[in-house]
Amino acid sequence: MRITSALIDPALLDLPWHIPLEDWPADHLVALPQGISRHIVRFVKLNDTVYAMKETRERIAEKEYDLLRALERIDFPAVQAVAIATDRQTKEGEPLETVLVTRHLQFSLPYRALFSRVLRPETMNRLLDALAALIVRMHLTGFSWGDCSLSNTLFRRDAGSFAAYLVDAETGNLYPKLSEGQRSEDIEILRLNIFGECLDLQAAELLHESIDPMSVVDDIVARYERLWHEVTYEQEVAKDARHHIERRIRRLNEMGFDVAEVSMSTMDGGYRVRPKVVDAGYHTRRLMRLTGLDAEENQARQLLNDLDTYRAESHLTDEQQAAHRWLTEVFEPVVRAVPANLRQKLEPQEIFSQIIQHKWLLSERAGRDVGMGPAVGSYLTEVLVNKPDEQAVLGVDADDLSAVEVEAGLR
Repeated sequence: MRITSALIDPALLDLPWHIPLEDWPADHLVALPQGISRHIVRFVKLNDTVYAMKETRERIAEKEYDLLRALERIDFPAVQAVAIATDRQTKEGEPLETVLVTRHLQFSLPYRALFSRVLRPETMNRLLDALAALIVRMHLTGFSWGDCSLSNTLFRRDAGSFAAYLVDAETGNLYPKLSEGQRSEDIEILRLNIFGECLDLQAAELLHESIDPMSVVDDIVARYERLWHEVTYEQEVAKDARHHIERRIRRLNEMGFDVAEVSMSTMDGGYRVRPKVVDAGYHTRRLMRLTGLDAEENQARQLLNDLDTYRAESHLTDEQQAAHRWLTEVFEPVVRAVPANLRQKLEPQEIFSQIIQHKWLLSERAGRDVGMGPAVGSYLTEVLVNKPDEQAVLGVDADDLSAVEVEAGLR
């Protein structure tokens, strides 16, 4: 048996590699919700870290490992490749398939876990927005997925919305730039897969009666096309309206996309402008630069808004000084106020984002600013305590996810 690993974790050597993955003993496994897969997949916990193990052919495992490593280098939202175990054999010398090891994405759930109870149309819309944004970001990167679907995606909360992560890259390819044909092929595959997944949910009576599978297919493609057009179209700007160029860049930043450069050419009466959008994560990177906090895009936007408000109210001109004081005087005290037994409910950045929203609701009802302290206390006792643990559903059979009410709080 041979292990090629991106991370040094000697505990990987102690796993029962001589046994087919399907037969691994229960004392090595943890039960987590997982999507539909053509492969045998198991979850293992080593030194407080959970890994996903997928059994597949050696060539496929090596390709996916390399692709996931390449996506990690460009900071693309995908699961992290950890290792591949090849040349496996039983004690009798029978060959076994290669295992791809990835790090489990904390606080994430596959779409079928989110549908463990009937999901409302509003939540479906947020899932589709997240998936469309993921595919746009993927195509900007030059990545052709080859199997776009809900099943191959993980979702994390993102300040009232969702953030989507690629979890299966075995059919993908990374190019310097995608052609229109490659983009179109990915979208046609998306149509087929989403339609099939919706029919499957409908047959299991997990799809809200107002949701039509064909409408969902048309909707996700329309969302993708609108977003793709917004980040790539060539804009004509009159000579006396050059401020429209800055307005478009700000609009792209608000949508979470960074602009590396702007291509401009003259024409009769004005200019043609095409921004070069390099990647999503504008607010995420700004928050990381100012505070060191790693957050999803919508979470980062909310935290930055709170930081900017704090800076204005404190009359601080220096952005870095304001960020340091906000972190130590606002964010960290709120996080520390969460009791230890509630910290696995949601990640700290999501808790803070929800507290901001909760404070706004309380203030609206009271007709005045209720203050952060009362908002934190109310949120912890009335909201967070009733949410499921989303860090990991350990020790619960994956076929009985309704017992942990995965869908609670998503309605």
